[in-house]
Amino acid sequence: MRKPLVQAAKVSAFALVIAAASIGLGASASSAVADEAQAKTLFKAMSDYLAAQKTLSLDFNSMLEVVTKEGQKIGLASSGTISLSRPDKLHATRHGGFADVDLVFDGKTLSLLGKNANVYGQVNASGSIDDLVDALRDKYHRPVPGADLIMSNVYDQLMPQVTQVKDLGSGVINGVECNHLAFRTADVDWQIWIAQGDSPYPCLYVITSHKVAGDPQYSLEIRNWKTGSDVAADDFSFKPPADAKQGDLSKLANTDELPDIFVVVGGAQ
Repeated sequence: MRKPLVQAAKVSAFALVIAAASIGLGASASSAVADEAQAKTLFKAMSDYLAAQKTLSLDFNSMLEVVTKEGQKIGLASSGTISLSRPDKLHATRHGGFADVDLVFDGKTLSLLGKNANVYGQVNASGSIDDLVDALRDKYHRPVPGADLIMSNVYDQLMPQVTQVKDLGSGVINGVECNHLAFRTADVDWQIWIAQGDSPYPCLYVITSHKVAGDPQYSLEIRNWKTGSDVAADDFSFKPPADAKQGDLSKLANTDELPDIFVVVGGAQ
């Protein structure tokens, strides 16, 4: 028996929706693969560009979020500078509400001055900037802001842990047009905005701890990017104030981005 026209129209419309959905899914999957490949290409280009810079300097603003036991999210803001000369010279400063810190690495010695307390510490730390970053993070628990971005091969440092990649198009940071990329790992999500053009430097880096209650973020905004001859001269020598006292580097108070008044409890702060 012939189907009523109304029912036939419904069946045809349903078939068209299914067909359209199938086409859309196919296009979406193909687009996702292309976006992932493009995002990795852009990130690799940034990594290669950074590695090629023998000298560089930058200013930064950072924001570290902590979540209290009551679920309140609090942001701790700092500003600072970083200058480096590859492979083994680094000078970093950070000034926040709780600390004013000066860090110098000359390839042989790591020196850290807490200006508020006028106390400094020094340790033998021969090696490259990469070696220093690892030691600061793993041995002394005093990571350099955006340390991933100053290592000699950012791509190999970050990409092995990535499980998802997205190219989110363009964004503008401090008037600079950037490529906006998003990545996911088992423990954190992170985004990066990379300047378009011949100098693909990172303009903004945001890490979200999605396994911590409240999903706190760490953000690093980069300004005044300079390389080569534009970088101001720095001899990377440490000169403590004449009245500064020397102490144990591992025990210097309030030199980390997380002040000593905050105590980590069960993964929440």
